[in-house]
Amino acid sequence: MVRLIALIISIVLQIIAASIALRFMKLTKYRLSWILLSLSFVLMAVRKIVQLFEYFRGTPSYTWQLIDEWIGIIISVMIIGGVILIREIFYSLKRAETDRSFSEKRVINAIINTEENERKRFAKDLHDGLGPILSTVKMSLSALTDRIKDPSGSVILNNTNHLVNEAINTIKEISNNLSPHILSNFGLASAISAFTTKINQTKAVEIDFKSNMEAQRLDNEKEVVVYRAVCELINNSILHSGASRIEIELNKHEKFITLQFYDNGRGFDTSSLSKEDTKGMGLSNIETRVKTVEGVFILESTPGKGTSALIKLIE
Repeated sequence: MVRLIALIISIVLQIIAASIALRFMKLTKYRLSWILLSLSFVLMAVRKIVQLFEYFRGTPSYTWQLIDEWIGIIISVMIIGGVILIREIFYSLKRAETDRSFSEKRVINAIINTEENERKRFAKDLHDGLGPILSTVKMSLSALTDRIKDPSGSVILNNTNHLVNEAINTIKEISNNLSPHILSNFGLASAISAFTTKINQTKAVEIDFKSNMEAQRLDNEKEVVVYRAVCELINNSILHSGASRIEIELNKHEKFITLQFYDNGRGFDTSSLSKEDTKGMGLSNIETRVKTVEGVFILESTPGKGTSALIKLIE
């Protein structure tokens, strides 16, 4: 009786397994490997039905035993063949994942290039459009200097001239921040050095920058990605960490380029980056951009112990 119950349960389970496997055949595009495995499940159920039939007969039949053994052999052959051939499914999945990753990188690269081109265009429009107009206004104000004798008028003229100078300097600064000419003309190390020097002048934070790449250049795409990452890290330190000191090292080691970043701020729990906040999105964007140039971005932070980051990529 116990054997009968076991046979019935086994038959039911194997029929269910066979029906599920047969349904998946369409998803696998009727690949031979899955067809063989599906048919092996079907034959397993048939074999158990044969055993159930023999159970009710009571007396074993040599013919049915022989059929049972051959069904077992066929099942084994099908399983072996299916397992061997199923590798193509895994290879297809791997190729699909590689293609997806390549497509994602291509899309992200297109977005980054478009963004940088728009930055350059906007910076050029500011510099070449508003710059000359304000310079003309400044010359016109200078021409009025000798003609205005009233002291109050001279004060107004001087203030206006001062405001125009500030506007010209502001446009230059905005234009340079959007598309730093130092980065395109002199390279990554010079651009980071100029940026950190400008930050140091504000006294908002003390930045110590060191590099052994003063005269060396990288691909333009890699330089842009690393430069934007440094700007974002510094911006996060100033706005969120309350750091008083930042240390940055940009070095070349044989074929590898590494950028190490550290601040002595309050730090934070890195698990909070999963939340959709501005800070987390900025750091997530860094990681995404670094991956597009085959690089690695590692961020470590502990509350009360500051934040450190590492960017590593191949030259």
